[in-house]
Amino acid sequence: MSGTNTDVPAVLAYELPNPVPTAELEICPVGGIFRRVGDRWSLILIALLGRRPYRYNELHRAIEGISQRMLTRTLRGLEIDGLVHREVFPTVPPSVEYRLTPLGSSLLGPVSALAEWAVRHEPDMAAARLRNGSVE
Repeated sequence: MSGTNTDVPAVLAYELPNPVPTAELEICPVGGIFRRVGDRWSLILIALLGRRPYRYNELHRAIEGISQRMLTRTLRGLEIDGLVHREVFPTVPPSVEYRLTPLGSSLLGPVSALAEWAVRHEPDMAAARLRNGSVE
């Protein structure tokens, strides 16, 4: 963003091709992070791990409705992306602890801003859905 356009949101500061090519959507870093955190479980895991490290079973108990398989898959994805660190302790049986990495912690600010926006504007969106005949 240039110094003359400081009032333009960063997302609007760049021209998108028209039409946007599918290949560009696949490699876009913005789309990539939204795919990662836009699933059902990633944001809640990031929020929990932003408070403190958790053992695997603590996380499983802390999130109602998540299966062990989905918890493992989501944590693995967050770990692959460098957002979560997994540490195995040499106990019998082995215990595993998860914590946010510095990169994962740096995501807390933007995620918090999006969450605050969602809470502030949810009534407006609900009213719009009613006006438009949708009950999603």
